[in-house]
Amino acid sequence: MKRSYKVLTKIAMASVSFLILQSCVADPDSSGLEYMPDMYRSPAIEPYVDYAEVKGKENLDRKMQLSAKVPPFGTIPYYGNDTAMVKYMMPYNQLPYMAFKSTHGLVNMNYSMTDNYESLKTSNSLMLTSDNSEMIFDSGKKLYASMCAHCHGEKGDGQGPMVLSGAYTGVPDYKTKMDLSDGQIFYTIYYGKGMMGAHGSLLNKKEIWTLVHHVRKLQNGDYGNVGADGKITGMMAPVATDSLP
Repeated sequence: MKRSYKVLTKIAMASVSFLILQSCVADPDSSGLEYMPDMYRSPAIEPYVDYAEVKGKENLDRKMQLSAKVPPFGTIPYYGNDTAMVKYMMPYNQLPYMAFKSTHGLVNMNYSMTDNYESLKTSNSLMLTSDNSEMIFDSGKKLYASMCAHCHGEKGDGQGPMVLSGAYTGVPDYKTKMDLSDGQIFYTIYYGKGMMGAHGSLLNKKEIWTLVHHVRKLQNGDYGNVGADGKITGMMAPVATDSLP
């Protein structure tokens, strides 16, 4: 009896030692083998992982669904007591055309039953002044380089790397679009147009109006210059407005 007990004890100790040794690995970043990790380690949600593809298997039904957590519809970021900035963060007052739900994937939104694009004759609500023009154009150039130049080209001629590679066609030269209003350019960036996707989830409204200024600068190098009298010169200089779309 004692002999059997000793044998069982040795087997148990050997088994425990084996398990302990197996949990040790050479990789300093590894936690080693874990016993039932789901009991104490909650699975983390990785917001930018494509959950449509798991272990080499692709789920086409989930391929076009957002996996990142998005804010509740209609909510806006908190921007303190800066009244002007808070106005820019309010929802855009022009609704997307109903067709955009299928053409540009703008789902779970309020829609307009009519296409109001042609009637958008509003001017840029981000007013240029002699004090802020340099900052606005510098910011617009940086935003354009990161968000637009790959298709529209550094000079706005529609000859960006994506176009030259053959991936996209039909990207216009901005100088052929000089008849567009500031509001139409804003609407196009915000909701997308043609093959161009919506950027309203990537840029806030102040950033889009900043881009509109940069587009105007590409169309006319004199746009937004400060004259000897300290006033803004150039094409279609915007006027101040209390109605920020």
